[in-house]
Amino acid sequence: MRNAFIKILEEEAAKNKDIYFLTGDLGYSVIENYQAKFPKQFLNVGVAEQDLAGIAAGIASTGKIVFMYSLGNFPTIRCLEQVRNDVCYNNLNVKVVTVGGGLHYGALASTHHATEDLAIMRALPNITVVAPGDRAEAELATRAIIRHKGPCYLRLSTENELYKKRPKFKIGEAITVRKGSDVTIISIGGMLKVALDAAEMLKNNKINARVISMHTLKPLDARTILKAARETKCIITIEEHTLMGGLGSAVAEVLAKNGGRVRIQMLGIPDMFSKKIGDRDFLRAHFGLTPQNVAAAARRLMTKGK
Repeated sequence: MRNAFIKILEEEAAKNKDIYFLTGDLGYSVIENYQAKFPKQFLNVGVAEQDLAGIAAGIASTGKIVFMYSLGNFPTIRCLEQVRNDVCYNNLNVKVVTVGGGLHYGALASTHHATEDLAIMRALPNITVVAPGDRAEAELATRAIIRHKGPCYLRLSTENELYKKRPKFKIGEAITVRKGSDVTIISIGGMLKVALDAAEMLKNNKINARVISMHTLKPLDARTILKAARETKCIITIEEHTLMGGLGSAVAEVLAKNGGRVRIQMLGIPDMFSKKIGDRDFLRAHFGLTPQNVAAAARRLMTKGK
């Protein structure tokens, strides 16, 4: 997804000299081409994420569109105060972009796991929170947040393109990737492929699963959630993120506020730091974030209704 992001950013920066790209001394092997093409629209702040956010806010205060780019937990947790007070409080056109969302840097242990970022960013006033599900969504999301005025958080994962046909993308409007009438699987970010694979497994059990890519966590598409609650028997949310305050919490809030009567199960990371170290697939399996676990959860929910 990061290659898709930088590709679109280069295209847009060539047309708009007000676009700036700032990094916290990472992204090399990806950003060299942008740096060479647009040296006056690029700045490496170094390993100083608080400064990264402060400088981004300062540049944005002059009317520019500023992207600040780093690993998942650094520009969301390490410099949270600056993002909150400098960027969001002043409603500046800063786009916080992270790579390696979730458990991508699993072998580096909990200090490098970005597993609370969506909840933290979602809690900040004025910010839009986007986590695309594949390369196509990442490209469309990059263009969308450039045109969106105000702070944005773009969480990038590593999935390749999953769509046979390029989808329509609009901030705040989920994408129904697969139709279904029995159970709804709502995913965010890199969990889209897991959701689609689970739906295919459920097909063998004659369970017709709807799959929704909830690429925007804030503003949340309540209409699509409530439609799924009316039209299917149960909802499963899946996220590579803590269960505290992320997608599952947001969906449950919508159902509670609007009287949505449907069985729901939230799949994600428990309220804990990982005591396991390994690659992303190992940690996903450890926390039950696999197609097999999603399919099993769906079968259990369907059985409860009989």
